[in-house]
Amino acid sequence: MTDRIFGVVGLLLAIGFALSALTIEESFLSDAVGPKAFPIIIATILGLSSLVIALRPDAEPIWPPLGRLAEIFAAAVVMVLYAEMLPVIGFIIATFFAAGYLTWRLGSGVVASILTGAVTSLGIYVVFHLVLGLSLARGPFGF
Repeated sequence: MTDRIFGVVGLLLAIGFALSALTIEESFLSDAVGPKAFPIIIATILGLSSLVIALRPDAEPIWPPLGRLAEIFAAAVVMVLYAEMLPVIGFIIATFFAAGYLTWRLGSGVVASILTGAVTSLGIYVVFHLVLGLSLARGPFGF
């Protein structure tokens, strides 16, 4: 029963996402694909996946224990905080903390998590900002 509920919720989310994507206004300078294509593709994948889950649920789904659910919730909170803090503290610092925390919760040691956060944030910054020239959120230090 829980799989069917999850599938229906996912399907409703996909429909809402697709309807929201259709309201994106296109500029006269947009490319041939346009800004609506990627969100509609994501909504389609989500909708089809949710439909499969709703129509073919597991016979007896196994839910994780309460401690695991709390960790999943904490990871979701970290990702929301990451999105909120990007414009405030910048890409490098926000990514460092988010990647460090998430790798720590996935089982890495504290030192390995700190190193992973540093390498991830600096590596992505170098590739996307310095090499590809894409704009990333600037923090109080200008990077």
